[in-house]
Amino acid sequence: MSTTATDFTPLFRKDVPAAAPRFTGLPKYNFIGGHNDPTHIPAETLADCAAALLRRDGAKLALYNLGQGPLGHRGLRELVVDKLKRHRGVSVTPEEVLLTSGSLQGLDLVNSLLLERGDTVLVEELSYGGAITRLRALGVTVVPMPLDADGIRIDALGTTLDGLKAKGVRPKYLYTIPTVQNPTGSIMPLERREALLRLARAHGVPVFEDECYADLVWAGTQSPPALYGLDPDQVIHIGSFSKTLAPALRSAYAVAPWPILSRLVALKTDAGSASLEQMLVAEYFSKHFDSHVEALSGVLKEKLDVMLEAVEREFGSAAECFVPKGGIFLWLRLPAEVDVRKLVKPAADAGIAFNPGPEWAVVPDAAASQLRLCFALPSKEQIREGVAAFARVCFEQTGIPAQSGNIRHGG
Repeated sequence: MSTTATDFTPLFRKDVPAAAPRFTGLPKYNFIGGHNDPTHIPAETLADCAAALLRRDGAKLALYNLGQGPLGHRGLRELVVDKLKRHRGVSVTPEEVLLTSGSLQGLDLVNSLLLERGDTVLVEELSYGGAITRLRALGVTVVPMPLDADGIRIDALGTTLDGLKAKGVRPKYLYTIPTVQNPTGSIMPLERREALLRLARAHGVPVFEDECYADLVWAGTQSPPALYGLDPDQVIHIGSFSKTLAPALRSAYAVAPWPILSRLVALKTDAGSASLEQMLVAEYFSKHFDSHVEALSGVLKEKLDVMLEAVEREFGSAAECFVPKGGIFLWLRLPAEVDVRKLVKPAADAGIAFNPGPEWAVVPDAAASQLRLCFALPSKEQIREGVAAFARVCFEQTGIPAQSGNIRHGG
């Protein structure tokens, strides 16, 4: 047998992504990713739920999709229906819900259904990095929609749609995160949602609504109905249980009228998302959804407050915070002379990981001084220490902030 390894590189397809780096462990101060609070994972209760469902329904694991069809575990789809009706103003049946392996699979399915190279889509100027990356890889023209404190500016949306129409361009969809926008944390008011839907319908543009974080809003905060609840014939909706329970349980869903959902099912070629995870999420959340989400949201709000205090203490007026109305992340703007991309490597050397703003912007250079810090995973003490460590890195590289922790830098 030959000892010479085959060189597969010339055989790769032309558009294969760059090689992924080897995993070398998590950083000491990990402010990236949709991780959850490890102290709030109900491990014992989940273990009890797993034992109960396996004793009751374990034999069904002999069948693909538990013998319940390609939409997924019926019990979890029924839970989605109940949750959406009570919390998001959406009325659907279990036959309009497709369970997916995380919301990313929902994104991929919708893109596979609607997009071809050269198409045009509208996306909030600051948006989920994973969505932007996918669109760029597909060769799609991404048009940024300006934001304010309440989400997409309707005047800008109308101007953009009129301009594209004059050029004979009909966008394939408008991608929006109206409830706990990622990364700014805003919640779009009802009047603006209605105006957005009117404009989209007038121009024949579908709306792709991502509500990944919509369940995690602060106590006393009112969220208007989901866009899907306001105009189900105009909207495709995705949501997730990863942020409310556990991201390692890749359990999410897509909601659409059957003529659309049936095509998503046809594109879903994985023979079904993990059924045991679906059973577990349904077993636990059928009894504990409201109490679990309320408690988790309270924990996350406390961590946000700690991070806001730490940013104020370490950066002072050098950092502008976009205070979120829910979720797990804080969006910051530093002075314009700071390019956060130049901080990634020195921060990593100091054990700090953060999301540089350009990766979450349709026009990367427009967010060169902005960044996202996630606060769900680190402890309160790690948040305090990590923000202080990041401020030191920032000062060493840029001279900003001039003062942190009540200590003035420089001479």
